[in-house]
Amino acid sequence: MRKAVSTLQDFSDHDMVQFFLRPQIITRTLAGIFSLTVFASLVNEGYQNLVTSSELHCVLNENDAACCYGITVGVLSFFQSLLFLGFDIFDSTMTSYKFKYAILVLDVTFSIIWTGLWSVGFCFLAHQWNRSTHHYLLGASAARASIAFAFFSIPCWVYLACLALKNLWAEPPIPYKRSLDEGSVALTTLSSSTTTTFPSTVGYPENVGTASYPSTPVPNRLTLMNTDA
Repeated sequence: MRKAVSTLQDFSDHDMVQFFLRPQIITRTLAGIFSLTVFASLVNEGYQNLVTSSELHCVLNENDAACCYGITVGVLSFFQSLLFLGFDIFDSTMTSYKFKYAILVLDVTFSIIWTGLWSVGFCFLAHQWNRSTHHYLLGASAARASIAFAFFSIPCWVYLACLALKNLWAEPPIPYKRSLDEGSVALTTLSSSTTTTFPSTVGYPENVGTASYPSTPVPNRLTLMNTDA
């Protein structure tokens, strides 16, 4: 039992497990699954024919624009989820600050766009389904699934937009702020290590300014004595 618990603990501490347990990764994965469900439902059973006709019609009020909207938004949203999931995987290995900053800006922009598109899509699909005069036997489940998962996609993209905006605010506002800070630290360290202190008072020798010459011995003067006395 202890061995099983330790094995589960080691598995939970693994980097890959910790990566997939991140809220951003979970939400992005759910957004991709919801998008896949929307367009897959409409592609498989979204077009049906009446008993009296062999022509296929969209089950959402026979409005082909509704089915096309759901399929297009679902496909594009699914591929974008995969694309930014790949960016999240290689986020720790990216060394270019400009590239990471551009990805964050695109993540915020597209998350807000997809929030609006899924909001419009949910209202559009639900409205067309309520106005449908013909209720198809096989297409009803596809229509309900597309409407339901279009609604579930809205909070996912709202949460992704909030997370991307939070990460964008966490980044330095100036692209070269890190390099400038590192340069200032290096200059400060260099200046502090090369600073030379000079004494406040400089002592000079006392005899400065007076020339010293070798002394010449003075010969003894001869005293002449008067002998005429």
